[in-house]
Amino acid sequence: MTCLTDMLTAQNQGAAHDPTLLGSSADRSGEFVPMTRGTVEDVEWDAVFDGAAVPTAVLDGQGHPRYVNPAFCTLLGHGAPDLLQPSPRDSSCLRNAVLQHAVVGDTIAHGRAVAETWYHKPDGQIVWVRLSGSTVKDSVGQRCWILLQAEDVTTGRSREMLWEQCFAAAPTGMALLDLQGHWTSVNDAFCDLLGYRRDEILGLQFSDLTYPGDEDQGDTALADLRAGRTTTVSVEKRYRHKDGHPITVLIRSSVDQYGHLAGDHLLTAAADQLLRGVPPGATVARLGGDEFVITCLADDTPAAETLRDRIAELLDTTTTAAGHTVELKASVGIAVTRDPTTPPEELLHTADRDMYTRKKNPRNT
Repeated sequence: MTCLTDMLTAQNQGAAHDPTLLGSSADRSGEFVPMTRGTVEDVEWDAVFDGAAVPTAVLDGQGHPRYVNPAFCTLLGHGAPDLLQPSPRDSSCLRNAVLQHAVVGDTIAHGRAVAETWYHKPDGQIVWVRLSGSTVKDSVGQRCWILLQAEDVTTGRSREMLWEQCFAAAPTGMALLDLQGHWTSVNDAFCDLLGYRRDEILGLQFSDLTYPGDEDQGDTALADLRAGRTTTVSVEKRYRHKDGHPITVLIRSSVDQYGHLAGDHLLTAAADQLLRGVPPGATVARLGGDEFVITCLADDTPAAETLRDRIAELLDTTTTAAGHTVELKASVGIAVTRDPTTPPEELLHTADRDMYTRKKNPRNT
């Protein structure tokens, strides 16, 4: 049986996108003027509005909705008449829930604004949207229109909520720190482990709870993460329980550069690569965090080493995660046994040691 443990890292190579904002025709009364056929400009602008894949709405300079394109209607499940002329009694209508969102007022005040909100569609589904507002000015610099574009972020929001639920309910202690070492979030298991209430931990530095004599391990790990010398660390150290006695823990830490959505995309990409690379009959499983394990039959140790090298090669690739171009990297360790009674924990420990040995000596990889 062969056991492999993989660690993922990512490096951002993305570039910002600079959208181009187009103008619109309007009369001076502030009323939206439907496009009329007859000139090339009118025909092209009409096509841009109606054919745009991005959900788009146009509001007048005072923030009153005047136009929504088909993509906007599809996103929220209403026809244009319902969105532009809703019933005053319909408190769930788009005009009240989205087109009159605070982002409109912020756009009027500052010229640009971005915000997220949620909306109940007629079929009962909840859709989360990111609203981006910008102003369109006339030739003398006066605000005449507000362009409001919407993006469906329901999937990302759902993943964020799933992450929060998993974090809160995890049976092992989990915590988040900022780059200065202050605790920003801790779960119940972490509080129970150290005997503190959540409000007693938040805002403290991790060194405030470190048992005397163990400060160096944590300080070195944080410095390496902050400087970018590594993206993951594994440290065994002692924390001080609220009662005063030491608690020995194994800490695995990593830097979150791109958010949970990007992390989910990276883990999915890694799993896909692993499934493509293992032989028939092998089992691929996520061990936890950014670690994966593979179990399979191998003819001999050289065959297992060949598989290890193939996995490392497959995970040395470039992918896209949440709009960022990132490099997918992995350190791979191996454990081989001919004894079917070998405990899984022993195999994992051997694979871990092999992985860290190869990580510290790149020439062996």
